[in-house]
Amino acid sequence: MAYDSRFGPSAQTPQQRANVLRQLQLVYPKLHTRATAYAQQLYARYVAGELSWPDVRRALDDATGNA
Repeated sequence: MAYDSRFGPSAQTPQQRANVLRQLQLVYPKLHTRATAYAQQLYARYVAGELSWPDVRRALDDATGNA
């Protein structure tokens, strides 16, 4: 597997990204408790490696008008 610079060194695989997401949700509970269906889709795309975390945040900010 080639290193993907869009993700940190400990977020190179889907399993690692899922772990990063779980850790973020522990630190910021509203990422999980208030997650809309759209947010859940973005999270799944992050875990799959389709989006970087900054891409997810940008999409969420754009969707909520917090840009």
